[in-house]
Amino acid sequence: MKEKKLETFNEDEQDVLNSVRTSRIIFPILIGLGVVFYLLSQQFDPDEFAKIEWKQHTQFWVLMSFFLLVIRHIAYAIRLRILTEGEFTWKKCIELIFIWEFSSAVSPTSVGGSAVAMVVLAQEKLPTAKTTTLVLYSAVLDTIFFVGILPILFLIFGTNMIRPNMYSFADLDGWAYTFFGAYIFMAIYGAIFFYGLFISPQGIKRIIVGATRISFLKKRREMAIQLGDDMILASKELLTKKWAFHLGGFLSTATAWSCRFFLLNCLIIAFVNISTDFDTQSNLYARLQTMYVIMAFSPTPGGAGFAEVLFGGFLSDYVNSGTLALIIAFIWRLFTYYLYLLVGVVVIPNWIKNVINDRKLKRIKRDELSS
Repeated sequence: MKEKKLETFNEDEQDVLNSVRTSRIIFPILIGLGVVFYLLSQQFDPDEFAKIEWKQHTQFWVLMSFFLLVIRHIAYAIRLRILTEGEFTWKKCIELIFIWEFSSAVSPTSVGGSAVAMVVLAQEKLPTAKTTTLVLYSAVLDTIFFVGILPILFLIFGTNMIRPNMYSFADLDGWAYTFFGAYIFMAIYGAIFFYGLFISPQGIKRIIVGATRISFLKKRREMAIQLGDDMILASKELLTKKWAFHLGGFLSTATAWSCRFFLLNCLIIAFVNISTDFDTQSNLYARLQTMYVIMAFSPTPGGAGFAEVLFGGFLSDYVNSGTLALIIAFIWRLFTYYLYLLVGVVVIPNWIKNVINDRKLKRIKRDELSS
């Protein structure tokens, strides 16, 4: 398989696809399960575990959480179909979202899911302008959702949405400052891309390329030039779109991200005697979104291990049993992370095989015509 890929993909494509080869699932799985087993050895209480009642209430809310996972995936597929303006079938959109999620779960920070998306979409014969627009605009939509909704949640719930028992700025700790730092970074990142896509792509290109004059950024000059060119191309494409295009893109983005957090709300309801009223669940939702902002800067692929550790501390006022927190965290990660790793093992090799076969057929036809 390796030789075929080398013959079929160019060097840059091969480097990106190597970053998401299915053998890479071993590392994050080992990290994640290793952390879970360590936490179990420290926190597991057989008596607390025996108290868990696997009754209809629990089963219903666990199923609801899985249902939200499905809706989330469909929402991303809808966004993909909207941003490509129907270039892909629904089946193809669902398949590509699996690949995108898998790449986000295993890619190192230096490569990232977006780089993989660019290569994958290029193999699907999507025009360059649409490919660039889809990847860059998806990042902007994601950032707009976070940057826009977090201040609203903060105005409603205050500092308690950041950590348990944090009721004023005097209570802020290291995690809180990490959250504010991560949020500011996301806001700046989103503002740069928004400005580049909708206001002055040439101006942003000059700034990005100019920044590579700094000694430690010089080796990134070619990447900066390419990013600037991509912004100019995507900007021209986006400025021709009608409001329905942007509204559809944002609503599908908001639906996908909301389902990501409400999924965990459902799991907590399943195992914890917690009120399902709007205020309680909204406060919990705000806490979960705060936790994710920090998770987005995890040093491990897909937050493996890091997410499980964060969960217990960030939600200790909702889930006050260490054993219960581990069980909920494991089911949460099983649905939203490990499932995509396992599905990716099936989807990605099949996708690569189809691309190879398609290119072979084209080469055969080309040879026949030339002869």
